[in-house]
Amino acid sequence: MKLVRPPKLELYSFLFSMPLISAIVNLILYDDRLWKDYRVWIYSIPLIYLIGIFSWYSHVLYADWIERKYPELNQSRQRVLGKAMVLFFVMTPSILLILFIYDRFHILEYQFQDDDLFKGLLVGVGVNTIFETLYEADYVFSKMKQSAREKETMQELAVHQDFDTLKNQVNPHFLFNCLNTLSSLISVDKKRAEMFLDELSKVYRYLLKNNEEGVSTVAQEIRFIESYFNLLQTRYGNSVQLNVQIDKRYDPYLLPSLTLQLLVENAVKHNALSKNNPLVIDIFTVAGNKLVVSNNHQPLTVKANSTKVGLKNIKTKYSLLKQSGFLVMADDKNFTVVLPLIWNPQAIKV
Repeated sequence: MKLVRPPKLELYSFLFSMPLISAIVNLILYDDRLWKDYRVWIYSIPLIYLIGIFSWYSHVLYADWIERKYPELNQSRQRVLGKAMVLFFVMTPSILLILFIYDRFHILEYQFQDDDLFKGLLVGVGVNTIFETLYEADYVFSKMKQSAREKETMQELAVHQDFDTLKNQVNPHFLFNCLNTLSSLISVDKKRAEMFLDELSKVYRYLLKNNEEGVSTVAQEIRFIESYFNLLQTRYGNSVQLNVQIDKRYDPYLLPSLTLQLLVENAVKHNALSKNNPLVIDIFTVAGNKLVVSNNHQPLTVKANSTKVGLKNIKTKYSLLKQSGFLVMADDKNFTVVLPLIWNPQAIKV
């Protein structure tokens, strides 16, 4: 039979309770001789303890077999009923073995009495009921913690998978728009197209490098959006303007990667741009760990097709991060998005 390492609770409970149980059993066997005959303490109590070790370990093996047969929380009924059978398969034979050995070999002049069996079984049932309840509660609690850890792990894996899905939506979309811009510039101004291509390589290299974790610091996002804005100015000139005012204490805070790029891209896509009426995009922080992206509303004569992928993408990322506070506000003059900033514990300075 394969050896089983007993759980710490079962081991410690046995080591601390067995001296008392041994004394109670000897009180049943010898009545008041327990207090008068030193031989009971020298010979009988250690012997009962030794028999108890074999009985206890048999109990451990049986309980382990039951737990492997019915391991799940929804199998608690079968497991409890199975463990209750220990009274018949382990405890009762142990009591009978003790009485048989003591009577057969007349240990310290012991002679079997009918009451001894009843008293022994009563003690055994009481002790085993208490400890079985304790062990089962410990087993259930351990399984619940394990289940909670597994659920948390699965949720983390699901979040990473969802982030990957969202990134796969954004990256091709971003590249497609940039290539369209490059294609337009090539036929108009090859020098500007060359500059645009150089900026695009820098931006896309940054995108690939910093979009792996799903979140970026405010400082990283701002550097990225400034590089991205250079691409926009290569094509639109002063028809689009960017104002950035970020409190430096928010630099280490986090937000979903490419959030600012998506919002700026949407602003350019859905608004009319001209030198006389430029699109002005403001990015700034406010109290309460918030970052605001706002632009003046200049609707196109012919509205661009909108799948709203950008805003849905950002909202979904915040939901996956379990962060509330994402807000979109729009009126005739302005379109504003409020982004909650996430505290970065790694930003603590020693």
